[in-house]
Amino acid sequence: MNLLSTSRSQQASKIPEALAKFLVEPNPPRRPAGQANKPCVRSSNARGKTSSLRELALTKEQELWKTKLAYRPKRFWYPYATLRNLPVLERLLAGVGLDVLELCRGTYGRVADIGAADGDLAFFLEELGFSVDVVDNEYTNFNKLEGARILKKALNSSVTIHSIDLDSRSQLFTQSYDAVFLLGALYHLKNPFYILESLAQVTRCCFLSTRIAQQTADGLPLSKYPVAYLLGPEECNNDSTNFWIFSDEGLKQLLHRTGWSILAYTTIGDTNSSTPADPNHDEGVFCVLKSNAIMEISASPNPVPVSEKMGMTTIRWNTAGAGDGKVYVSIDGQKESLFAGGRQGVATANWIQAGFTYEFRLYDSSHARLLDKISVASAIE
Repeated sequence: MNLLSTSRSQQASKIPEALAKFLVEPNPPRRPAGQANKPCVRSSNARGKTSSLRELALTKEQELWKTKLAYRPKRFWYPYATLRNLPVLERLLAGVGLDVLELCRGTYGRVADIGAADGDLAFFLEELGFSVDVVDNEYTNFNKLEGARILKKALNSSVTIHSIDLDSRSQLFTQSYDAVFLLGALYHLKNPFYILESLAQVTRCCFLSTRIAQQTADGLPLSKYPVAYLLGPEECNNDSTNFWIFSDEGLKQLLHRTGWSILAYTTIGDTNSSTPADPNHDEGVFCVLKSNAIMEISASPNPVPVSEKMGMTTIRWNTAGAGDGKVYVSIDGQKESLFAGGRQGVATANWIQAGFTYEFRLYDSSHARLLDKISVASAIE
């Protein structure tokens, strides 16, 4: 997992075998009979060929290691495989009919990797066509962000690297994002409430992983209470940058209070008797979040697969603080018609046809102010 705060002099938090074995699945799960194959991602390095996101990520990991070792010895680089979070997120989202890369696309045209280690994920996303920011604190980064800067130059990359102390409250986010990746970083933050609340104001979607605990070291139950355990400076991996380990209910309450809805959520590792500090009783959460603080409208899937019959897409909208809203649709630029309404909601458009373009527009209740819009096209199967 990515770590935001792992100084060179401290031991990076190590994922125990009980947790690490869940991070990469040797073979993808079998699809039920009759279920269509999942669309593949086209690799920029192999014209005419397609690969799954998982395959592309593992290939990129190997490529990056070759580049890294050409510049510095192995001990210089962040030791854990950050790109192996992607297969976990991919499988998690597949269970609710969503897609990692689709959630990264949007009106802002930018993605952030927060707590990025050497920036592997950022450089991978850039290769897939995204504009990406690396956000990390060079004073606590494993190699002071020198690794990310070496790779940026070696790859002739346009990834932007920002050294920011997220706990300083003085220089946070001025850029808006379609998605941010906050993987393995939350328990390294002194002020997780403030950071999550700030992110909800500037990004549509957050991919988050962190550690939780079911009970204290002496067996007192935590999971059903909305609490956080404050670690001692040497209590967890002898790493003083580890701070808060939430209970399962505590993490969910935190996400709700800071302005997020949970799209998908799963726990891995020791899900029965995990504790805040014991590496043999480690439990992790992977979740995908949608901001409730941004006025927006989205469609999934987009483009919409269309065969002989009509295709279907799910429209989600949120007016944030603008009160009730109305969703209208215009087909090929023709007169718009009312589709749905409310402050936020989900509605299905099951009449998408090939060859047409559908623009869904979110207005305020008086239909006078356009809050957001999205164009939906079809993709013939």
